[in-house]
Amino acid sequence: MKMRKIALYVETVHSEGGKALGAQVRRGFAAAVIANPCLADGNLALAVDCGTELGARLTAQLLAALSWQEGTALAYGKAAIVGASGSTEHAAAVLHPRMGTPMRALIGQGKAIIPSTVKRGEPGARIDMPLHKADDEWDFAALDSIEAHVPDAPLPGELVVLVAMAFGGRPGAVIGQT
Repeated sequence: MKMRKIALYVETVHSEGGKALGAQVRRGFAAAVIANPCLADGNLALAVDCGTELGARLTAQLLAALSWQEGTALAYGKAAIVGASGSTEHAAAVLHPRMGTPMRALIGQGKAIIPSTVKRGEPGARIDMPLHKADDEWDFAALDSIEAHVPDAPLPGELVVLVAMAFGGRPGAVIGQT
């Protein structure tokens, strides 16, 4: 895998709608910019292998950046943006078959499917990544999203592969509170 860079973004939300939050909400994403491994011969197996490695690497870096405490319930998501020379199936091959296994191993959670999205884009393309609780996709108070982008990626022959995580629920959630 040829990697150009990894970008991290983390935020701590203190208020929503002008009201202070009672609990800390932290969320963020880790993004890897890699050369599209499928361009030479269309071999999707190369992309699948990238997914395994990136699932572990991005998750570990993001958990550290979030200052996540083991055992704290997480929401998670993943996404990819493929450059103009590639196919969205190249991005799907990175995300779907194997990327989730190392993510779940690192967080010790993950009964629920990892929500994801894929699109084609030019440098600076933005993508909204859905988030839901790792062990309960029906926890409406944890349903959220985070917008992500890397300003200079993807170039035509690249993929931006992203992992997003959050803890503390959706800021200011009322729907889903019991």
